[in-house]
Amino acid sequence: MSTTTTGSGDAQGATPMSGEAMITTRGLTKHYEMGAETVKALNGVDLEIRRNEYVAIMGPSGSGKSTLMNLIGCLDTPTSGEYILNGQAVQDLDDDELARIRNREIGFVFQTFNLLPRATALHNVELPLIYAGVGSKERQRRAAGALEQVALGDRMDHKPNELSGGQRQRVAIARALVNDPSIILADEPTGNLDSHTSAEIMQVFEDLRRSGQTVIMVTHEYGIAARAQRVITLVDGKISSHDAALPTEVGSHAF
Repeated sequence: MSTTTTGSGDAQGATPMSGEAMITTRGLTKHYEMGAETVKALNGVDLEIRRNEYVAIMGPSGSGKSTLMNLIGCLDTPTSGEYILNGQAVQDLDDDELARIRNREIGFVFQTFNLLPRATALHNVELPLIYAGVGSKERQRRAAGALEQVALGDRMDHKPNELSGGQRQRVAIARALVNDPSIILADEPTGNLDSHTSAEIMQVFEDLRRSGQTVIMVTHEYGIAARAQRVITLVDGKISSHDAALPTEVGSHAF
């Protein structure tokens, strides 16, 4: 485990280097032109996340955490720098190549669930497999298996309005898992849930990590971040600290 490091200098290289790297960034930047002004959303991020690691990314509004999430998720491309995902350099890929990487390597979980309201849980989980061209029987088998993995095997035929908020998020997690991605990327996955249900969903992510999954979670809540193995804090587009863990007693606070 790493120890806490603060400041925008040494912290950039403070990520622990043992184990196999799933994600590596070197000098990653993302700049936006806003009229005559250049906004430096990310300003030189060096980062390593290892296979089977559970990492939380935190930061105040405008810190660059959403921009970093979009780059890690191949939803955007950097202005400069390197991004290597599961051994492949992705910073110079075109839109079609990025789409293939997203479908193959990344499972997304969002705050708003993003489920089709008229489709069953099983069909919602099947959707990534449909886009990947997987046959019907194999789709159903794999989707059912993913729902079993998140303890929803008895809710496969239920539509979202027949499920609780926590169950809907479990469906979204199953959908993220169904393509057997390299990483699960979760963006504020408990933002619409009460504290009890949030704890249940966080347990799902911890179980996934124990089963071998790499989990990266973007959150502004200390209590959620404290469940991760490591917390990366961004300030002004740079990594300000790498913490082995946050103390659980700060769980009621948030950015």
